[in-house]
Formats: sequence, C-alpha cells, structure tokens
Amino acid sequence: MKIPLIKPYIDDEIKAMVVGVLDSGYLTEGSVTHALEDKIKAYIGCDHAIAFSSCTTGLETALRCLGIGRGDEVIVPDYTYPATAAVAPLIGAVSVVIDIERDTMLIDYDAIERSITQKTKAIIPVSLFGNPLDYDRLYFIKKKYNLYIIEDAACSLGAEWDGQKVGNLADISVFSFHPRKFITTGEGGMLTTNNNQWAEWINSFKHFGMSISNSREETVFNIIGTNYKLSNILSAVGLGQMDKIDILLNRRRQLAENYNMLANSCKEIKLPGTTVKGIHSYQSYILFIEGRDKVLRAMREKQIEVQIGTYSLHMHPAFQANSLVKLSGPFNNSRWVFEHCLALPLYHELSHNQQKFIMCELKELLK
Repeated sequence: MKIPLIKPYIDDEIKAMVVGVLDSGYLTEGSVTHALEDKIKAYIGCDHAIAFSSCTTGLETALRCLGIGRGDEVIVPDYTYPATAAVAPLIGAVSVVIDIERDTMLIDYDAIERSITQKTKAIIPVSLFGNPLDYDRLYFIKKKYNLYIIEDAACSLGAEWDGQKVGNLADISVFSFHPRKFITTGEGGMLTTNNNQWAEWINSFKHFGMSISNSREETVFNIIGTNYKLSNILSAVGLGQMDKIDILLNRRRQLAENYNMLANSCKEIKLPGTTVKGIHSYQSYILFIEGRDKVLRAMREKQIEVQIGTYSLHMHPAFQANSLVKLSGPFNNSRWVFEHCLALPLYHELSHNQQKFIMCELKELLK
C-alpha cells in the first residue's frame, strides 16, 4: 500500500540489539526478556510483569491461576478479537458474551450486572484500541459480587485512568506485543499483577511448572505447566522500543489529535468517546461512518490501507451453538459499531501531509 495501516518502529539501535542477541548464542528466554519485564514493571508501577508468548496465552494462564475452569462463567464483551472470548472455553469454562457501549466501544457495565449468576467468577473487559476502562464502575461490580477483573489490555500499554497506568488497575492485566501494537515483539505479550502468590504460580506454569528460585542448583517441577516463554530475540525488539516509549506514545497522540481536527469539519464522520478520567493510548485511530465496507474498498483502491475495527463475535459460527459460549444479547451496539467502525493508518513516521491526504480522500468518498 502507498500508505500502510501500521508500520512497526524499528531503528538501527533496535536492529543492533537483535543482532547482539543472535551473536550471544542465547536465544531462548533469558536476560533480555527479563530486562523487558523489568522495564514494563517500572513503567507501569506494578509489582510483577511476566512475559508471555502472546496476550492470549497470558489470559489463559490468568484464568488457570485463579482456579477458574469447568462449571464457571466468565463475562466478556461481544465487540473484541476472538481471543478474549476463546480463553475460557479452552479451559472448560463458559464465556458469557454481552453487548458494549456504542460511544466508547467498551463493555456495557449495566449488562455485566444483568449477566452475573452464581457461576460467574470473573470479568474480562477489554480496554479496546487503547481506551481505558471505567474502573469506578468495575470496582463497584467487583466488590458487590466478589469477582475477579482480568483486563484484556492488548491494545492499551501507555493508557491511563485516574492518574494510574493501565496494567496497575485490574487484578491481572495482559498486554499484546503483536505488530499492530506500537510496542511490538512480533508475537508476544506481558502479564502484570500486584499479587505475589499469583505471580509465582504464573511464572512457574509458563516454565513447564518449574520452581523458580535464585539457587537453581536443583530443578523441581511442582505443578503441571507448559511453555509460554518469550525468546530473547523477540524481547530485544520490544526492549529497544520501550527505551523510546514516551516519544512513540506522544507522537501517536499528536497524530490522533491532528486526525480529530481534520475530522471535526465533516458531519459524516462521528468520533468515539474516551472514558471519563481516561487518557487514550491510540493503538488504533477509529471513527464511525455510514457505508463502511464500500468506503473501505474504495480507500484501499486508492492505496490507503484502512481496516475494520474488530469483530462482533455473536456473528461468527465459533460462538454460536457452542455449549461453552452463552450469548447474552441483544447486541445492538456491538453490531452497529462493527458495521460503522473504520481504522485509519497510524504509525510513527506518518506525516501530517499524509493525514490530510487520507482525510481528504475519505471526505470525498463520504460525499
């Protein structure tokens, strides 16, 4: 595409860090991954940051750690990537899928309360596209019903709510380092928590159930675990980007603000809302338009790569007639957002002139 949707930030310093790992001969998870964990922990201000092979494996491990499994229910939003709702069924629990708020595209807090049963053990809300969740509402629900909050924070590294970084608000949060994220390791994720006991179990589970100790003179496997490690090679990319996170994040916010200014003069474009007390991290720049699919095809023909936002899960066979998925509709908001949501190009090197060109082409199509 002439203008791609996303372009990962990879400079010469980051390339040199990857080459350094290759030259070292130590390619699996090790000191570089641990340095990335320490960098994330310090940035967020949480007690523990644990690297994973993906956000999905991190979410699955969080559920396992909390003892959630067969017979339990986990509430998730309908408008999200399938991974959010897939992790509970993978371990035998039921995903209860509910609607979202149209303005913010985040989980409907009233629908959460309507969907809680005696089997409900946790909520997996999604801070979608970098828009933080409303923790005033979530903390009230958590306390009232004694539930865990596991935040799917895949898109939200750098986002804030009420002066705290996302990753330091839920019981457990999990981030994604997929290439569409501005901090990326190609594939990978990071789990954060302030609970020492959970962190110890999680770290052991992702290392085959191995006991993690300073001595390492004797290897002991205390639980049945698996391999969800993140290699030093991939971690080097993320570590190099984390050294520049404030620069990268500020640039995204500047670009988003410029898009907002360009869009405000067009009555055919509606902008989504940001959560009260929240600061957006803009993993994606999203707007609402009529005739989304037709506009999407036309923009791509003009060599401008645009994309849908994400998926409305109740529309897909995997989440229909499935004994481990309970569709708790209606899904009027999720369906509307799915049909109207368009993601525009957003990456570090995107220029203001390119943004003007993108918005001019979009406005012309909307007329």
